[in-house]
Amino acid sequence: MPYIRVTLSDPDLPAAHRAALAEGLTDLAVSALGKDAARTTVQLHAVPSGHYYVAGRPVGEATGAHVEVSITAGTNSAQEKALFIAGAYNLLHETLDLLPPLTGVALHELHPESYGYNGITQLDHYRRASRTAGARSS
Repeated sequence: MPYIRVTLSDPDLPAAHRAALAEGLTDLAVSALGKDAARTTVQLHAVPSGHYYVAGRPVGEATGAHVEVSITAGTNSAQEKALFIAGAYNLLHETLDLLPPLTGVALHELHPESYGYNGITQLDHYRRASRTAGARSS
């Protein structure tokens, strides 16, 4: 159940670009990280370019971007995470007109007891899923 937050330095980003980012990041969470699209949330937070700095200077005419993803600890390999990071950067580069030299992508791994969805911790979600799978195979 990844929660993906994207901070952009372009409050006037066209709706089509926003939709492409949301859909592309959701698809990437599914393909690279093996996550469920129905449980993936993408939040786009656009800030004025004068509020986004690289090397201590405002990005100006470029579009700055930073992606942060909350995932359950231990559910993805180093290779899967690397695929997501590279894919997210490529998606940003293809979707946005200009990017500064530093465009970050961070995966935050949260312990399953400390992370939840719809009032249920990920630990309980996995327990329930394994019980359901066990009952089906009986």
